[in-house]
Amino acid sequence: MSDGWNEIGGQVANTLWTKHLDEDEGNKLRAAAVEALIGIKPKDKIEGMIGAQLVVCHIASMECYRRAMLPDNSFDQRHGNLNSANKLSRTYSALVESLNRHRGKGQQKMTVEHVHVYEGGQAIVGNVESRGGGVAPKSKEQPHALGYTSGATMPSADTTREFVSVPGDEERSMPDARGNVPGRTEGE
Repeated sequence: MSDGWNEIGGQVANTLWTKHLDEDEGNKLRAAAVEALIGIKPKDKIEGMIGAQLVVCHIASMECYRRAMLPDNSFDQRHGNLNSANKLSRTYSALVESLNRHRGKGQQKMTVEHVHVYEGGQAIVGNVESRGGGVAPKSKEQPHALGYTSGATMPSADTTREFVSVPGDEERSMPDARGNVPGRTEGE
């Protein structure tokens, strides 16, 4: 192993809270931490650093849980320790995701075997990536969907526009929901 590896292992060992432990228990904790780092099997410096943070984050969150369970704690001390443990656990989860992404395990593969594209339709073949969650914003460069139709538009199923009954003594028609909107031009 290189000196860089030893330095990361030393950093992990030096970050452990061992004040409440005797010398033998402290040595066992340091050895367990380094063994955990070895168990992660980092393949490069980035994985080594993420692995070191994973080990230290896990041990720190467990220490917060331990402190939260001490019998002489006030409510505020218990709450503070549990809050810190929760934050550390979330950080641990984010670090695991980061390590998996770095190792290439975060990628998903989908195989589509049968695709039918009919006349006038379009298909995309290749990698399709999303910029993130949510709905993509509309832009002025986005062509209107009807610009891609190859044939005639579909006729409306409602050609008669029947009256809708309204509770009460009188009958009246509903306004045309597809009518003109002030300030809007045809086709918008």
